Amino acid sequence: MTVGFVGVGRMGAAMVGRLCGAGESVVVFNRSRDRAQAVADRHGARVADTARDAAHSADVVLVSLADDTAVLGTYEGDAGLLAGIRDGAVVCDTSTVDPETMRQLAPRVAARGATLLDTPVSGSVPVVERGELTVMVGGDAGALQRVRPVLQHFATRIFHLGGTGAGATMKLVVNAAVHALNVALSEALVLAEKAGLDRAATYDVIEVSAAGAPYVKYKRAAFLQPDDTSVAFSLDLVAKDQELIDRLAAHVGARMPQGAANRDLVAKAVAAGLGDHDLSALAQFLR
Repeated sequence: MTVGFVGVGRMGAAMVGRLCGAGESVVVFNRSRDRAQAVADRHGARVADTARDAAHSADVVLVSLADDTAVLGTYEGDAGLLAGIRDGAVVCDTSTVDPETMRQLAPRVAARGATLLDTPVSGSVPVVERGELTVMVGGDAGALQRVRPVLQHFATRIFHLGGTGAGATMKLVVNAAVHALNVALSEALVLAEKAGLDRAATYDVIEVSAAGAPYVKYKRAAFLQPDDTSVAFSLDLVAKDQELIDRLAAHVGARMPQGAANRDLVAKAVAAGLGDHDLSALAQFLR
């Protein structure tokens, strides 16, 4: 199958690498053409001029964008994904967005004879590169079966969770826990340091303790050598996620007092100028 890929940021670029490495024919589009060209040159993909062109050539279209505004802007318009989508194609949107956005887009994709699946992922760039992502899927089970071989190039666990929006909902649930863990880990490290314990020794113990989740293991360098580690997920994006989580909680009537406290802390860190820093920079803010 030909795979169209729209949005080649850090995660998207890593997924393109896995797809090309597996021998798939990949066409990429990014709002910054230089970025798309660099990813295409690195992995052997082709570059499309528009999202419409990327979709028009593809049996499967993967989308990886930052937020709801970017998603809606990329689908819509004469040069948008909807204008180019082929009859019978499947769109797999890996973006972390409001579940309602997926529910609004699904019938518009269906009107073009195609199917939309919300397929957000959990993991980091190294996890993509190992082909070990987790994919959370909402939408038609038959369409998922058709695209499963494509998703399996970068994912080992694929969960079908229900109708359209279920995957997007699950991603917000997962991120609510991840962002809470990030706050807890940041606080614990700073507590240890201020009490006279060595940062690295503290991390060693936490990593092998009951709190040693996969997140703790793969964020080790970010917490221990923050100045030497590139940004994997910015606090600005955390704040965006927390707004979506808060909106979902209000919609379904779920009380999240810890979530509210975490959101307030992140907002203060962003206001202090750390929005473009990695989410592990909460420890720096607390210090």
